[in-house]
Amino acid sequence: SAAAWLNPLFRIGYKRRLEEDDMYKVLPEDGSERLGEELQSLWDHEVQKAAKDLRPPKLAKVLIKCYWKPYAVLGIFTLIEEVIKVIQPVFLGKLIQYFEKYDPDNMDALYEAFGYAAGVCLSTLILAVTHHLYFFHVQRTGMKMRVAMCHMIYKKALCLSSAAMGKTTTGQIVNLLSNDVNKFDEVTIFLHFLWVGPLQAAAVLGLLWVEIGPSCLAGMAVLVILMPTQTMFGRLFSKFRSKTAALTDNRIRTMNEVVSGIRIIKMYAWEKPFSALVNEVRRKEISKIMSSSYLRGLNMASFFAASKIIVFITFTVYVLLGNTISASRVFVTVSLYSAVRLTVTLFFPSAVEKLSETRISVRRIKTFLLLDEIVKSNHGFLQEEKQEPSVEIQDLICYWDKVNVQLLSPVPPSHFPQSSLLSSILGELPHDKGVLKVKGQLTYASQQPWVFPGTIRSNILFGKELHPQKYEKVLRACALKRDMELLPDGDLTLIGDRGATLSGGQKARVNLARAVYQDADIYLLDDPLSAVDAEVGRHLFEQCICGILKNKPRILVTHQLQYLQAANQILVLKEGHMVARGTYSELQRSGVDFTSLLKREEEGPQAPGAETESRSPRSRTLSQNSVVSHTSSIRSVKDGTEQSLPDTANSIILVEESRSEGTIGVGLYVKYLKAGANILVLIGVVLLQFLAQAAYILQDWWLAYWAGEQEKLNVNGTVTVQNGVNVTEELSLDLYLGIYAGLTGATLIFGFARSLLMFNVLVKAAQSLHNRMFNSILRTPVRFFDINPIGRVLNRFSKDIGQLDAALPWTFVDFIQIFLQIIGVVAVAASVIPWILIPLVPLVIVFLFLRRYFLQTSRDVKRLESTTRSPVFSHLSSSLQGLWTIRAFRAEERFQNTFDTYQDLHSESWFLFLVTSRWFAVRLDGMCAVFVTITAFGCLLLRDQVEAGSVGLALSYAVTLMGMFQWGVRQSAEVENMMTSVERVVEYTELESEAPWETQKRPPPEWPSQGLITFDRVSFSYSSDGPVVLKDMKAMFRPKEKVGIVGRTGAGKSSLVSALFRLAEPEGRIYIDGVLTSEIGLHDLRQKMSIIPQDPVLFTGTMRKNLDPFSQHTDEDLWNALQEVQLKSVVEELPNKMETVLAESGSNFSVGQRQLVCLARAVLRKNRILIIDEATANVDPRTDELIQKTIRDKFRECTVLTIAHRLNTIIDSDRILVLDAGQIHAYDEPHTLLQNHDGIFFKMVQQTGRQEAVALLQSAKQAYNSRSRPSTTNGGVGADGNLVIFETAL
Repeated sequence: SAAAWLNPLFRIGYKRRLEEDDMYKVLPEDGSERLGEELQSLWDHEVQKAAKDLRPPKLAKVLIKCYWKPYAVLGIFTLIEEVIKVIQPVFLGKLIQYFEKYDPDNMDALYEAFGYAAGVCLSTLILAVTHHLYFFHVQRTGMKMRVAMCHMIYKKALCLSSAAMGKTTTGQIVNLLSNDVNKFDEVTIFLHFLWVGPLQAAAVLGLLWVEIGPSCLAGMAVLVILMPTQTMFGRLFSKFRSKTAALTDNRIRTMNEVVSGIRIIKMYAWEKPFSALVNEVRRKEISKIMSSSYLRGLNMASFFAASKIIVFITFTVYVLLGNTISASRVFVTVSLYSAVRLTVTLFFPSAVEKLSETRISVRRIKTFLLLDEIVKSNHGFLQEEKQEPSVEIQDLICYWDKVNVQLLSPVPPSHFPQSSLLSSILGELPHDKGVLKVKGQLTYASQQPWVFPGTIRSNILFGKELHPQKYEKVLRACALKRDMELLPDGDLTLIGDRGATLSGGQKARVNLARAVYQDADIYLLDDPLSAVDAEVGRHLFEQCICGILKNKPRILVTHQLQYLQAANQILVLKEGHMVARGTYSELQRSGVDFTSLLKREEEGPQAPGAETESRSPRSRTLSQNSVVSHTSSIRSVKDGTEQSLPDTANSIILVEESRSEGTIGVGLYVKYLKAGANILVLIGVVLLQFLAQAAYILQDWWLAYWAGEQEKLNVNGTVTVQNGVNVTEELSLDLYLGIYAGLTGATLIFGFARSLLMFNVLVKAAQSLHNRMFNSILRTPVRFFDINPIGRVLNRFSKDIGQLDAALPWTFVDFIQIFLQIIGVVAVAASVIPWILIPLVPLVIVFLFLRRYFLQTSRDVKRLESTTRSPVFSHLSSSLQGLWTIRAFRAEERFQNTFDTYQDLHSESWFLFLVTSRWFAVRLDGMCAVFVTITAFGCLLLRDQVEAGSVGLALSYAVTLMGMFQWGVRQSAEVENMMTSVERVVEYTELESEAPWETQKRPPPEWPSQGLITFDRVSFSYSSDGPVVLKDMKAMFRPKEKVGIVGRTGAGKSSLVSALFRLAEPEGRIYIDGVLTSEIGLHDLRQKMSIIPQDPVLFTGTMRKNLDPFSQHTDEDLWNALQEVQLKSVVEELPNKMETVLAESGSNFSVGQRQLVCLARAVLRKNRILIIDEATANVDPRTDELIQKTIRDKFRECTVLTIAHRLNTIIDSDRILVLDAGQIHAYDEPHTLLQNHDGIFFKMVQQTGRQEAVALLQSAKQAYNSRSRPSTTNGGVGADGNLVIFETAL
């Protein structure tokens, strides 16, 4: 039964790395679905009953009902174990008594003694077995509870209503799954001690009374006093934990924003305020951690010293009452106390503490499980007879305006009426009044494209089976054919976390393809064309929306007015009201001017929009702006460089590999400790450790010595006659007690000092490592964040730093204490029977072999456990991101099953983890039992030359090895495992860093006064070995000139910006006003250029912090800037105006409003150079116009570079730079470029559609004519000779 079936697994694990296929399948009764459903049904029942009785439902009740039976049975194991623990010291006492009354001739006594020795050894063995059986089964029960809870939490997350989503965040739900549920694993271990503990204490008290009479009460009193103090420590500790947890959440959230917005932070040169922010939170967190660590230290030290105090007090009382002390008494007492001490001071309080923690977690989970669910009203139409696939939208329209009455109040989860409208059709948004009838199945393509981790094919099929022809057709219609050919594995390419491997446009197309592939009756398309360029947009439109879908009703939200004329039915919404509806010509006839309809007062720049329902092939709507959703920010700049795909995959695998092999070098420990203190302190710590251990042993030894001296007196009984009175010689009490007290005091002082000092050093190490890592992350080039997914970087800051803060110091200190204890035990045994060293040698060899054998496998199992855990979380968070999509497609069931599969995989590895650790522990405890046996029988064999006291000392110490030894080895393995966290953190403290933020060469304060930018033979690639994205580029942007930059996806438009900002170092020279940019500090350079980035990022914090993190501007300036971009009214409506704290990454603003905030930042900075990176994504024409106007007014004196996808925004700029594959294709005024009919630019204009093209040509011509022709050498530039040459060269 000693888990021998695991041996083959260890053999495999020893030879090679374990993989997922090596694990044993989950037992059916541990399956996630089965457990979850079982619990779910009980919970639903409880909720109904509670509603009937008008009381809140109790989750704890449900859990107990579900699991009490099998758990109760396990109590028997605990009972057996604790009984043996009490009997063992009695045997020990009898054995020592034999040595006290030692009589070489009495054979009966010898045989009896052999019997007692056997008793000691047997009880040790039985303990070894029952203990581990118990632990294994209890932990398995814990696992079942955890799995069932997770299943329920996920199920709940899939049906949360929008209102409920507002009350909770993704982070919170992930937290429930990662932290709160783990409490079940811990609580089950200790629960039984709640009733066994008191019983055992009573039994021990009885035995002690028999042994040493009433004095035992004194010792027990100390125990009783110790218990509440430990419980109090526990209370305080969990209070600190919860405070720390809040701060940690805070820090990780900030880190998340820093990492996901790193590109923006670098371009704005905002590293300093952010590092200040993180350091502030971290400082608070560390101070809390320091306090809780000191608590831990006190707790451990008191645990370490408790037994000493108890024994000291007991015997002081005993001796002072006039009794004489004997070896058997001493050691029986010591052993009994140590038996009961563990239960009373460790297990019992742990049970109380874990129980209270679990209750809090259960409460949190319960609150979550009681959140509002979405009303599944539209289940009805699934069963309806489908006579006509077309859908009566008539019903729908009549009532839309009524629904919109409710939409008047801005709805938190959706920021603009069209999306609100779609969400109410989807049933995501409950409607108060009005009727909403949907007949037929819906599919939905969301505005922010959502992909889940998996292959591209699985993303498109989304659970439907594959029909090759249909699939090909959909791919072709969605323009994904070519992309698939470019990707390494075609449509089987794995999409990383949040779709990292795809560009924004590709994700949008996959999103659309998913909707199209489903055979539904109604298609709701929320601005699906916004993320793609004109050419692809037109293709999608004709092939897909008016091609494949031409006979289906579809509702399309779009911001582009020029395409509406073909729609059958147009709805214009404003502020949640329907302003007009009808066909294009009807609307024109009614004299409603669209643009005037779309006034600026909407609650969000997105508000105006048009719902076009098209039922005929002739309907055409096309939107041609570009949005790159938040989630793809990680790849946004490299929109076109698909080459980065292969290396991402490799680098991920490489990082995995380097982790799991090999052990950790001594160098790392030194690095870790030196981060916390200097060499002198460390030497002091080492000395203290040894002193504490020495005092610990001496105290027991002194008792044994004292008992021995007493024994000699009793035997010889010398009586001297003094003045005729018989006086029995006695030991001088003062001397013996005094020394005893002194040793006890020393043990206490050294014990506490060493604990506190160690904790101090280790927490400081965690602090300095975090700061170093954070600083090096801030200073590393952006390329690093392109290769490493956000999750991996954040993992270092959450999991690894978490380990360094909380778990590692404790484990480290614990390990060192136990290690010294074990050495002490062996030393004591060897001093009594030197011969014991001989059998120790093979034992040590076996042990080392076992440890190596076990650790190799255990590390793999541990690794598998953590790798199989992450899909559970990533599945949850990606499901939450795509919640609407999942529901619209009715894929909840499938996602639930996937979740269960992931859970089962994790259960397999967790189960293995439990079993392997038990396998090891049983074997180790077996070795300890052998050691105890050798010691016991060794004493009997050498009975002639040993004293009772030393036998007692050796044996009572040997017995404590049980459990302690395997715990120590376990801790050493733990320390080693946790050192990998240190290793990973240290690895990140040594990243390559970009150029310094400030250099010796500071530019003049008013630089750049002109805003003249010159590119001189610039080549640029994102990494030294990456593809060159700009090749040998020469260009000059004159002061105050407005330049548009166009080119196809991947032509290098964004790379131009990266080169200008030195996000990676470009080759060649870039001058700004004659200053070579590569010579000055990065902050000096980046602060002097403003950028409006592709995906507007807002940071959590106040509105003021978002506009002006350095607090350089007055309130008036800030309000003026908001006024300029017409956000003043919006901000004034916020509850605390400027001081309102924005939700996670500004999600309570629409994309357009966020864009305006970025514009306001640029207005505040008043720089001479402004760069706009596709800033007009996802914004309705009105806001677009507003942005353009602000740029023309506020930045008239600035050089403005615009990277555009919409040609109408740049057609009237001074010059246009056309890029193609990283080289300049043409660079001239728009009108001149349009004369060349073979040019890329002319083709791009033609692609926008006939009507639009005419308008573009017209406005280019107009701008051309209205411009005064300056001389070639633009104004004051002539002064600087070489620039003139450039000008003409161009």
